[in-house]
Amino acid sequence: MTSVEKPLIVVMGVAGSGKTTIASGLAERLGVPFVEGDSLHPIANVKKMASGTPLTDEDRWPWLEAIGERMEVERDTGHGVVVSCSALRQVYRDCLRKQVHGKVHFILLDGSRELISGRMQKRKGHFMPPALLDSQFATLEKPTAEEDAVILDISHTVPALLAQAARSLVPAP
Repeated sequence: MTSVEKPLIVVMGVAGSGKTTIASGLAERLGVPFVEGDSLHPIANVKKMASGTPLTDEDRWPWLEAIGERMEVERDTGHGVVVSCSALRQVYRDCLRKQVHGKVHFILLDGSRELISGRMQKRKGHFMPPALLDSQFATLEKPTAEEDAVILDISHTVPALLAQAARSLVPAP
């Protein structure tokens, strides 16, 4: 990535995969804003998830549109941005791509259900209950070879994941 390119990056994955940690760290490393995708959920979505009910596609569209709008604002103002967003299905990623008039790079944080479940059991104060993890895995469609995406194994340390994520943004010679 050259210094003039403004990256539009979505760090994606199921709940508990480390999206916020990696996305915020990557944004800091790149010197671009970080947007916590969960903060853009409508209140009704947060209440629904907190009650243990999975979101439907209809619940997600306004949220995805809000994320896409925020990414486009950052691009239009000359910034790049790193967003944490589950982006579990290809149609959700396609929605984000259509809204942003620029290239979007996706980074999937991938790990076993056991590892992620253990992490979710330990976290405090998050609205997403561990009981919804199975629905997240059932919804997840890993990015295909045609998508601009990289898949990182979350069993590595945070510093290693940040280094891998940053390297993934550099075009091959």
